[in-house]
Amino acid sequence: MAGKPPASDPVQDAPEVSAPQHSAVGLPALTHALRISQQQMGVRRTALTLLRVNQQDGFDCPGCAWPEPDKPHTAEFCENGAKAVAEEATLRRVTPDFFAAHSVADLADRSGYWLGQQGRLTHPMYLAEGADHYVPVSWERAFDLVGEELTALDSPDEAVFYTSGRTSNEAAFLYQLFAREFGTNNLPDCSNMCHESSGSALTETLGIGKGSVLLEDLYQADLIIVAGQNPGTNHPRMLTALEKAKAGGAKIISINPLPEAGLERFKNPQTPRGLAGGGTALTDLFLQVRLGGDQALFRALNRLILNTDGALDEDFIRAHTHGFEEFAQAARADDDGDETLAATGLTREEIGRAGEMVLASRRTIVCWAMGLTQHKHSVPTIREVVNFLLLRGNIGRPGAGVCPVRGHSNVQGDRTMGIFERPAPAFLDALEREFGFAPPREHGLDVVRAIRALRDGQAKVFFAMGGNFVSATPDTDVTEAAMRRARLTVHVSTKLNRSHVITGARALILPTLGRTERDVRRGPDGKSAEQFVTVEDSMGMVHASRGRLEPASSHLLSETAIVARLARRVLGERSRTPWEEFAQDYAAIRDRIAQVVPGFEDFNTKVARPGGFALPHAPRDSRSFPTATGKANFTAAPVEYPAVPEGRLLLQTLRSHDQYNTTIYGLSDRYRGIKNGRRVVLVHPDDARERGLADGAYADLVSEWTDGSERRAAGFRVVHYPTARGCAAAYYPETNVLIPLDHTADTSNTPAAKSVVIRLESARGD
Repeated sequence: MAGKPPASDPVQDAPEVSAPQHSAVGLPALTHALRISQQQMGVRRTALTLLRVNQQDGFDCPGCAWPEPDKPHTAEFCENGAKAVAEEATLRRVTPDFFAAHSVADLADRSGYWLGQQGRLTHPMYLAEGADHYVPVSWERAFDLVGEELTALDSPDEAVFYTSGRTSNEAAFLYQLFAREFGTNNLPDCSNMCHESSGSALTETLGIGKGSVLLEDLYQADLIIVAGQNPGTNHPRMLTALEKAKAGGAKIISINPLPEAGLERFKNPQTPRGLAGGGTALTDLFLQVRLGGDQALFRALNRLILNTDGALDEDFIRAHTHGFEEFAQAARADDDGDETLAATGLTREEIGRAGEMVLASRRTIVCWAMGLTQHKHSVPTIREVVNFLLLRGNIGRPGAGVCPVRGHSNVQGDRTMGIFERPAPAFLDALEREFGFAPPREHGLDVVRAIRALRDGQAKVFFAMGGNFVSATPDTDVTEAAMRRARLTVHVSTKLNRSHVITGARALILPTLGRTERDVRRGPDGKSAEQFVTVEDSMGMVHASRGRLEPASSHLLSETAIVARLARRVLGERSRTPWEEFAQDYAAIRDRIAQVVPGFEDFNTKVARPGGFALPHAPRDSRSFPTATGKANFTAAPVEYPAVPEGRLLLQTLRSHDQYNTTIYGLSDRYRGIKNGRRVVLVHPDDARERGLADGAYADLVSEWTDGSERRAAGFRVVHYPTARGCAAAYYPETNVLIPLDHTADTSNTPAAKSVVIRLESARGD
């Protein structure tokens, strides 16, 4: 049996700090993954489960969206993937007896870590208006409760339907179909908080908001630039691909305010050298950029290309791009070297060395994650990355292209399936043809606008398909107050989290199957058939996912069945959609997806192939660009970077190594040398000393805003750390309180969590 959940919830962190590590993975990662797995699942269940992760006849990891290789290793999982699987396949259970023993107020005082460690939810639970405890409820009564609230709304737009990135393609397609038949495009999702800036920039410049490379492109690249990303913690299997690329002769530039152990040296646990030897040094050049200085850095590299004879791919620019002359004129005019150094925090020599590596490369890939997407000027930054690649023809060439690395395992697939508050007219036209109803055309609410609508009483029902909305979003106090104004909050979940205890007047928790579990549906004829679902990875590959474990409870329903049954209850006979058939036979859903979503023609046949199939990508496949101009678009935005007043620091929020998004697996960050605590702030030693803060002192983080307002996160241990000068870092969700709801990226409206001006105030009498 698995170990027991933690008996107590630590009131306060007690961080212990040692030197940061300079290599990642290796035997410690393997040992830690197995220890956590055995604590949650036991020895036998650990073996049965982990050997099926990311296998062609197994299930897709519920963690990150990094693609599987054509021939996956027997142990095709990483440390954090093993943690994610262990928490889903745990033997720990949250039963009705648990809710009887714990009031909502009691649970609201617990940490997110403690809540998540209690185990799997087993029964639908209902919190009545004015009640202080959740009580079990039947599925039929739960659907009636949701139906009562939805049908009582004055407008369908008073409902919000949120989606997490772990939802399967089949469930996501039904979910957006239900919302649109109900009458709203209020379909915010976790993309609004992470890669929306990527989608905005790439759609405008290349015509498609996804990356243009496949896994094999990394193996053919001459140069891979990894910007604003920490693969050692967030996408560890990417390190294997980078190691293979290095073996093929690729050079790697990493751009980050923090040195990241995985990009320094990778000890591959699948090889003897990785387990017992020195591993592989990955980064050839580390550019320790100042927070928000990436646009200035890529603009400087672009000027270098423009001013170097023979560096441009003139044939590509002439045949496939638009706006080159305007961009070139603006870039050449914007030649203030001192400002570039101020914006980036780099030296001329460092930028020059990067330029030499760029010019020496014929095939270049740029990978990025939240470090580029969560700034006020994120969209122009990513447009500048596209400019950088277009100048040398590095779009639509093997071994080259854009590579935004997505987080949750099907966050990209959800968007492909129509989870988007601003749907394309062509997608809505296809829905109308296939299902015979007129979808709403007015744009809906994204995450930030949904919180405003709840805050202002304009939205009254909040329905979440997975995720932990309260902990994932900025402006904690405002978000929690907004959720409490709702008439009803509903969460489809596998485990307990903070969003279940910050509720509307009424609340439901609907427990669902996880990726690891068998999904057997009984049809009208009484026969049972095992179902599978599909996911799309970060590189546009679609493949099947089949759970093999028995469900955590006989009371669980799949996400697909929950949506279908709810849709029939709410829409009634006015809907011609065969919801009952969809609830029982997922192949029927895939047949309809094939009629609506380009690239999914003959879906059931394609997904039966080992390894699945790649979705079409016009820029990659044919150097054609479905933009307004019909070509790839150069852009000429002015260079921006955050202004930081004297005596202040620029804070980025980030994950610890014992964390995936809002899920906290433990209280340590092994690679950064942090143990048994999360309330830490990483500050350059010189910056800390200038403020009179010794290593180990405690400080409050106070964010400052142009309207004169301030926000405070109290009691953080100061850690002297080799971050970029003038920059600091701390974990979320603890620091979400510092970020106002309106502090978002231009165009994408993504919360700008990577550029928060703060001051440090001594605490605890230090």
